[in-house]
Amino acid sequence: MVNDPSEKDPAAKPPESTAEKTAIPAKPASPEAPSQAAVANPPTSAAPPPKPVAPPVPAAAAPPKAAAAAPPKEAPPKPVPLDNELVQRLKAKFGEAIREASLDRKQAIVLIAVEQLREISRHCRDEEKFDMLVDLTGVDWPKREKRFDIVLNLYSFAKNERLRLKAHAADGEPVPSVCDVWPAANWLERECYDMFGIVFEGHPDLKRILMPDEWQGYPLRKDYDILKQDTDWVRENLGIESGQ
Repeated sequence: MVNDPSEKDPAAKPPESTAEKTAIPAKPASPEAPSQAAVANPPTSAAPPPKPVAPPVPAAAAPPKAAAAAPPKEAPPKPVPLDNELVQRLKAKFGEAIREASLDRKQAIVLIAVEQLREISRHCRDEEKFDMLVDLTGVDWPKREKRFDIVLNLYSFAKNERLRLKAHAADGEPVPSVCDVWPAANWLERECYDMFGIVFEGHPDLKRILMPDEWQGYPLRKDYDILKQDTDWVRENLGIESGQ
């Protein structure tokens, strides 16, 4: 039997066209990637990026106000003469040895003759009950004939009162020691001797207490050259040329 070419075989597939053979299926577009059209033609309606804003300029600082002038200091009160019962009793006992008495900022001050310092001190301890020697010191007045003040600050426990005894002494004039009246005067008188050169007559062991024994001069005298010091002692004991 001869096959008729016009007769179709139901099992045979139709021939594929050239276009169907060469066509490449397109890849599915990614949902996140922009399309080529979008990349080629970006939208023109997008807003421009914001311009940087300059920081605000701080306002000029106000000029500082001038400090208010300090109020003038009041002058300290001046001493006034004192003639209370204590002073009257001292004058009645020692007469002219009580040179003057004054009150300075509620502090009773009695100036006495230096040669009677021990007797008046013992009377103040025993009769007036000033049983404590708070301090004993000196003050240098180099232009005065009796250049030193000897100052004793006393306190009475029984009366809760204070008294200051003062005496004037010349350079080299002996001052009676009060160590036998108040034992606390021992080191205080040594300090006065060490710093001012005041000699306390009757002191049991009058020698320097702060400076070396061989030191020359008295550091708290107003004519003492603190920059010069005792160059010989410094050179001999410290091996240098200056103590400064």
